[in-house]
Amino acid sequence: MQHRKLHDGRSDGLTPLESLDLSSVTSCRDLIRAMSRTAFAGRNLGEAYDVLLEMVEDSDARVVMTITGAMTVAKQGRIVCDLIDRGIIHAVVATGALMAHGLTESIGLAHYRYDPTDDDQTLFEKGYNRIYDTLEMEENLNSVEELMSFVLSHTEPEGGVWSSARLCREIGAILHQKNEGPGILKSAFEKSVPVFIPAFTDSELGLDVSTWAMNKHLKETGKSAADLTPEEMYQVVPAFNPFLDLQEYARFIGSSDRVGIFTIGGGVPRNWAQQVAPYYDITNHRVGTNFQVPRYRYGVRICPEPVHWGGLSGCTYSEGVSWGKFMPVSEGGRYSEVYADATVVLPLLIKALFEELDAKES
Repeated sequence: MQHRKLHDGRSDGLTPLESLDLSSVTSCRDLIRAMSRTAFAGRNLGEAYDVLLEMVEDSDARVVMTITGAMTVAKQGRIVCDLIDRGIIHAVVATGALMAHGLTESIGLAHYRYDPTDDDQTLFEKGYNRIYDTLEMEENLNSVEELMSFVLSHTEPEGGVWSSARLCREIGAILHQKNEGPGILKSAFEKSVPVFIPAFTDSELGLDVSTWAMNKHLKETGKSAADLTPEEMYQVVPAFNPFLDLQEYARFIGSSDRVGIFTIGGGVPRNWAQQVAPYYDITNHRVGTNFQVPRYRYGVRICPEPVHWGGLSGCTYSEGVSWGKFMPVSEGGRYSEVYADATVVLPLLIKALFEELDAKES
């Protein structure tokens, strides 16, 4: 019988793990670096910190942040504002719902804790919209609509046509003037950071634009809403073109020396932001251009969605390499994914990042 030759991991060059010693931890960055020497999601978070730090410190890299989920309702929006204010994030791709709920905070309104003894029908009758364990007031959304109507009525987009980025810039300008509270769009305007909402009509903001266009149509035609059928009313289309967003984003990424992506969640914002490299590829192939294809060099993602469902939000960075969206690791690509609730790990990760950057500046 042949016996195995047992090896010592250290002599084979393996990295030994270290038990987490909290007595030696004095800051978030200490904690996350110590977690990187443990296992499972803790180690993933430590590895994500290393990649994020390298991405942020690469002065030639532009960083795109994509966000889904109810992160502004969950009161994580100020973190995004801080990232923009510090010049760490250079573009944002998000859902319209996330931006709409963030606007309520920007104009001085509040979200509330949900009481699980209240049934959802009662909440509906009170005008309380439930998002898991948090409530968004319907009246808040009416106030957002008033802000949107003001922006649409008092500004004129280039060529008379809106895109999500154009609209977000104008909203940010108004928030800057009002200065009633922090907000992603306010910070983005102040730092000239473009904000894109690719699935714009899937949001309160999209509905606000549509109903504003309906009211504008009634005013211009002198018709009464009571005289129109649903078939007639829903033929009114706002002057909004999502391809303006696509082309603006392609120009933004194409003018960057290197690009990185920092993703919270998944969904449309994640894939829309990532598809820019295949867009360049097929433009070269189908149109005959010879553009340099801008593949992402860095990537950090926080998302609880598992891979095995085969869905977009569970798509790994290595899978993205097969689509030409990311630079292979063999060519210098650096990526890390943390399978966790972002409301738990994002504050830790970003606090550690700020501590590190502040220490290097002092």
